[in-house]
Amino acid sequence: MTAQPPRTRGEPAPANDDPREARRYVEHVSSQHRSAAVDDTEGRAPGAAGERSPQEYRIDLERIRFSPYFARLSDVTQVVPQSGVGPVMHNRLTHSLKVSAVARVIAAQLAGHEARHAAFARGERVEDDETGAIVTRLGGCDTIVAQAAAHAHDVGHPPFGHLGERVLDRVARERLGLAEGFEGNAQSFRILTQLDTLGRDFPGLNLTAASRAATLKYPWTRAEWIGVTVQQTPVQDRPRGVGGDPVEGAEKFSAYALEATEMERALAAFPRIGGGLQTVECAVMDLADDIAYAVHDLDDFARAGVLQQAAVSGELRAWLAHEAALAAEESSELQAAWRAPGRSLELLWRRVRAKDAWIADRDAFTAAVRRVSDEVAESLLATPYDGGIDSERAVSSFTRRWIEHLRTSIVVDEHPNVRGGHVRLDRQAWHEVAVLKFVHAHFVLERPELGQTQRGRARVVQELALGFDEWLGDPADSGRAPRRLLEWSDEATDASFALRRDRPELLIGDTSDAGLRQQGRARAILDYVASLSDQQAVSTHRELTGAA
Repeated sequence: MTAQPPRTRGEPAPANDDPREARRYVEHVSSQHRSAAVDDTEGRAPGAAGERSPQEYRIDLERIRFSPYFARLSDVTQVVPQSGVGPVMHNRLTHSLKVSAVARVIAAQLAGHEARHAAFARGERVEDDETGAIVTRLGGCDTIVAQAAAHAHDVGHPPFGHLGERVLDRVARERLGLAEGFEGNAQSFRILTQLDTLGRDFPGLNLTAASRAATLKYPWTRAEWIGVTVQQTPVQDRPRGVGGDPVEGAEKFSAYALEATEMERALAAFPRIGGGLQTVECAVMDLADDIAYAVHDLDDFARAGVLQQAAVSGELRAWLAHEAALAAEESSELQAAWRAPGRSLELLWRRVRAKDAWIADRDAFTAAVRRVSDEVAESLLATPYDGGIDSERAVSSFTRRWIEHLRTSIVVDEHPNVRGGHVRLDRQAWHEVAVLKFVHAHFVLERPELGQTQRGRARVVQELALGFDEWLGDPADSGRAPRRLLEWSDEATDASFALRRDRPELLIGDTSDAGLRQQGRARAILDYVASLSDQQAVSTHRELTGAA
């Protein structure tokens, strides 16, 4: 396929009085989600009537909810596969809904502060609300925008969750000639701004700037960190998620080069947000995601019997009992004996201290281990879940207590550390979430018995990507490839050539004509494979490879 001149799609929208509500394109057809008769006031900060209309944000939320990319999350793995454990396991859809619920509560707290500051500014309150003043200066916080971002934050996840993400990234860079690779957050932004469609004459969902910016958890491209060594910028001075690889660039990023301009346009609506930092609503979404992952996913593990009380208790209690001795050991010794109780937890502390010295505190970490030991190992897991009412109450009570604890441990910081955020957990809660995440990683994700299943699923994803590449490279049969794949290949190739013409500094890898055609084809293949659900991936792989 040869690249054609880039197509002009959509008419740019005129400037909006409120840059937060600006959309990229003019909409000549009224939205099915816009209410002409009802004043939608949900999400408006209490006492701030008339200051911000949430109707535009409500349209964003409904567009995401109606998206087929959002619906497919019901068959995308969250943490562990759903098969064989009954109906209790979370998937990416139920996870996203719970993230949205947590985000709404946190955002409502901040909107309340913002409203009190607004009342002070109008002379209706004697005392100002400093938190509200900070939120206002940073661009504001709307509950519906936070919910929309939470709904959208995982739409870019490929089949089999993070496993599929890692495989697509590796295959793209090592086999398909796409140096930028694949990243789930960047894929989400690409779906919202380019791939999804309302059946109109413009690409993407045409969301407001506020909602687009609120999905940018890692507001940079992979290439921005290529060539930046840890000597120049130490890991502890880099935004969370960048990593330290000057050759490959950022580990996590929220926009591919093709959508870098879209990212810049969205962030331009928030001039008080510094480089590398999230908007307030994005920080709320990111925090809600952490809370849901750290707490809600324990529902699954407890109910399914994935977490074994003896193992969890043994690790936590061993570290608490031998804290001083473990602290004196060399890291190499800990690594060699990481399976011995207490060693992996000590290694976690050292990683935390090395990367996040701005907040890491040994006493806070110790208190966090003790609390998780008491409430998870010695309480939640003490009695095996049997499906009865008492078991269900115990799990639900645990989740409710922790959500309430974490949502009331919020700090708003106008000038945060680069590895923190404008909205974050306080020091103690931050350590508690780190320990809860450790429980997930060490006792669930690293379980040897998952290895065989994960290798099989990794092979499915890899062979899908390579199989479609072989098909598109077959001059005798490429025209019979899926129509959407062919169209996306043409569009991505056109966009790559346009980027070389207008902003060549954004491109990495082979930027010759042949190289850009390969990059466009590879990007389309990743788009197509990533759009499949778990079951669609398995069935498509069976059909494409002829596997029994």
